[in-house]
Amino acid sequence: MRKIAAFAVCVFAFAGSLVLVAQQQSQSSPRQYPYPMVRDQRGAVPAGPRVEPWNSPPLGDGPFPFDSYEQRHLRAVVIAKGLSHPWSIAFLPDDVILVTERQGRLRVVRHGKLEPEPVSGIPAVTSIATMAGLMDIALHPNFAQNHWIYISYHKPMGTAKTTDGTNRDYPVASNSILRGTWDGKGLTDVRDVFVADDVDMEASRIAFGPDGMLYMGIGGPGTGSKISMDRAQHTNDLAGKILRMKDDGSVPTDNPFVGKLGYKPYIFSIGHRVELGLAFNPYTNELWETENGPNGGDEMNIIRAGRNYGWPIVSYGRDYNGPRFSPTLLGMEDPIVYWVPSIATSGLAFYTGDRFPGWKRNVFVGGMREGEIARSGQIQRIVFNEKWEEMRREPLLRELHQRVRDIRQGPDGLLYFITEEDQAALLRIEPVQ
Repeated sequence: MRKIAAFAVCVFAFAGSLVLVAQQQSQSSPRQYPYPMVRDQRGAVPAGPRVEPWNSPPLGDGPFPFDSYEQRHLRAVVIAKGLSHPWSIAFLPDDVILVTERQGRLRVVRHGKLEPEPVSGIPAVTSIATMAGLMDIALHPNFAQNHWIYISYHKPMGTAKTTDGTNRDYPVASNSILRGTWDGKGLTDVRDVFVADDVDMEASRIAFGPDGMLYMGIGGPGTGSKISMDRAQHTNDLAGKILRMKDDGSVPTDNPFVGKLGYKPYIFSIGHRVELGLAFNPYTNELWETENGPNGGDEMNIIRAGRNYGWPIVSYGRDYNGPRFSPTLLGMEDPIVYWVPSIATSGLAFYTGDRFPGWKRNVFVGGMREGEIARSGQIQRIVFNEKWEEMRREPLLRELHQRVRDIRQGPDGLLYFITEEDQAALLRIEPVQ
């Protein structure tokens, strides 16, 4: 168990809030926040070597044969190309796959073909820097009856002045969730069910739980000044938290901090950095999460109500400027898996199908780069014992040199993944017949 006294955390949060309020008083904005609306990133990440960009190479047409230690004779098949920075995928009846693109487009892959026009009805999004635009997609548990689709996105909230000395206007946004009704071709009755009352937060994943509730991860600032990064520990702030809400966006009365002074009632857990994988373990019904660490220290966590997962107090990684974090402290949850060097985890899937018998109960995680090196994207397969303790892990498809944004099990028992590229693709992993 990671460990720190609850009293120290409270003092830490209160003191930080006082400083933040003082800094905000000089900003002219419709609303005052106890932190800078636009982060000051000066000195957060030291300048790297002066080299030309080394983007991922163009993906071929495939198929791409490969083997796994416990499942041989496989191939990755390209289903669709021409996507631009896709974020997530969802499977609908009638052989339809929906794909979100971060710039604000919802794309349709029908019968294995990418339709040229995006779905209409998607609201404006903010996609710049750590504001990821249109992000995760989830179907309501009763989708067959109500046809509801939920998508997390960064909702534009105007502009604010930068705090880096340039004093220029910069877009700000709030992490939000929209709900629309799928009519077979597009979305109707699109409305927000949740809009965060905080800004300058990072990516969001969403997932419905076995309890019918909607869970939402909201990334806390992963770089920047201490005043911003500390927000993950502030209990009256949604940055760096996992939230729990009803399907209409309202607060469940049994959330762990409902009625507790100084806590926002949506909060389910605190102390997260940037959560880029969120899924329920179908064997245990527990919520699992992956999040990016700083320089090293990506984590896989089992999320439990009211727990503190440590960021930015503890991490198995180190600050981009060099200093190490404390890896573990009492009172803060240890990850069940961590990566040093990091693989920039993104996407999380439990395999439950029959098409890959050697992969039953395995967990698959997308990775966008390993050890801060370009062209090192991959999928990692993690094998657990009966107690869900890690036994071994295996990198897959590194030879493609593509960043992997999301991975999901399809209704056919095969695995699907999308690449995080400007010219991205949707691929399927299948046995070679």
